[in-house]
Amino acid sequence: MHAVGPKSVDIDADVDADGDEAREYVENVRLLSEGSVRRSFDPYTDIDWDNPEFAVEANEEGWILPAASDVMARHPWYQGLPTEKKIAIGKYRTANMCKVALQNECVLISGMAVFNFGLPVGSPEFEYCTHEMIEEHNHNLMFAELIKRIGPAEPGPMWLRRGRTAGALAAALAPNLFFMIVQVVEDVPDCMQKMILRAGDQVHPLLRNVISIHVAEESRHISFTREFLKKNVPPKNPLSKFVLSMAFPLIIRMSSRVLLLPSMRFYRKFDVPKDVQRQMYGTPEAAQYLSEFFTDSRTLAHEIGLMNPVAKALWKMLRIDGGRSRFRSEPLRRAR
Repeated sequence: MHAVGPKSVDIDADVDADGDEAREYVENVRLLSEGSVRRSFDPYTDIDWDNPEFAVEANEEGWILPAASDVMARHPWYQGLPTEKKIAIGKYRTANMCKVALQNECVLISGMAVFNFGLPVGSPEFEYCTHEMIEEHNHNLMFAELIKRIGPAEPGPMWLRRGRTAGALAAALAPNLFFMIVQVVEDVPDCMQKMILRAGDQVHPLLRNVISIHVAEESRHISFTREFLKKNVPPKNPLSKFVLSMAFPLIIRMSSRVLLLPSMRFYRKFDVPKDVQRQMYGTPEAAQYLSEFFTDSRTLAHEIGLMNPVAKALWKMLRIDGGRSRFRSEPLRRAR
């Protein structure tokens, strides 16, 4: 299998006058492609969907939201609900997060297809992005299968449905902006899902299995995005970098809301009091907790030169400012 896979890349042909840094970038991307060849997952053979332990009705309390990964689960209102309602909310929230993740993956796939269109066959980016698109398609099949079992899910946010072609457009006109979007829509869910996995046996085994596969492959995807941005953003002219520095926090703010916060439809369905809504997500403590989901993104902004004084003010105004991570996916301090 993959007889002419990623090892067919001629590194020397892709290295330009930049020398060692360009060579290191090509080698890193090639290694990520090799990782996709060596270890990939199939949603129908690597998950035993018919396992009785994976049945949605088995261990139903495993659908209760873990306090370590969801602000709602930390609020006394949720904690005081009957077990049946906690389970119903957990299933609904999980199904909706999977639906948004699926829609984000579709935007990502369409953008990568456009990005790949003009690349030379055999270039490191072409090989890697092709592997990633295959993996993202499998993730969508996996999410869809999970939604079918625990659903129903909402149709997804209106702005995402109307902007479904934005990924392809950005990839065609502004690849750095596109991969910045990719960075955000992969980094935030990755952080959330790792927090869920740290909850261990508290989480339903089917959800743990799905998340484990997603996290394993998303690690490569995030690594590529960071490599791409580190290579391509710093050499840009000051005006381009300034525009990107303004776009980065805005993308985070818009995308993260649909991933981390419930919709108004959810509030109506489960009769969440308005004062509880404000307490869960409108307090300084909640804002601080949510801002720590963006630690890796803030660190990347510093590393690629996008944290200028104006950008810092914008991060603060959007209430997503804060510290940096010592290493990628460092566990959240408040979660610990």
